[in-house]
Amino acid sequence: MTHRTAEFIDAHPGAIGLDRDLLATCIAACLECAQACTACADACLAEDMVADLRSCITTDLNCADLCAATARVLSRHTGYDADVTRATLQACLTACRSCGDECASHADMHDHCRLCAEACRACAKACEELLASLG
Repeated sequence: MTHRTAEFIDAHPGAIGLDRDLLATCIAACLECAQACTACADACLAEDMVADLRSCITTDLNCADLCAATARVLSRHTGYDADVTRATLQACLTACRSCGDECASHADMHDHCRLCAEACRACAKACEELLASLG
């Protein structure tokens, strides 16, 4: 699968005061994580033990929403606000860590949870790296 995120960043006519590679990686990781969390929540709903997965479902859905919102915020460069970017990345990082831990606790029973935990960990890493580059 090809991501055109970097192309859109390069095509932006304004100044982008962020590391473009880290930015593109983070946006792509957020979008992938949002999809993984949404799919995991749906798969949890289809499990026979759905009542045992309530916390996982809620954590998945919260993480999916925060990842999607983070990708959108990171895609906007006109009127850039570093404080909003930092806060958004931190919220996404927190949600990804929480969801990654929750899904990892079910990974031995549910492959969708294992895949989701992997996506959460990758997104958390991308958020951490972009946050670190902000200074």
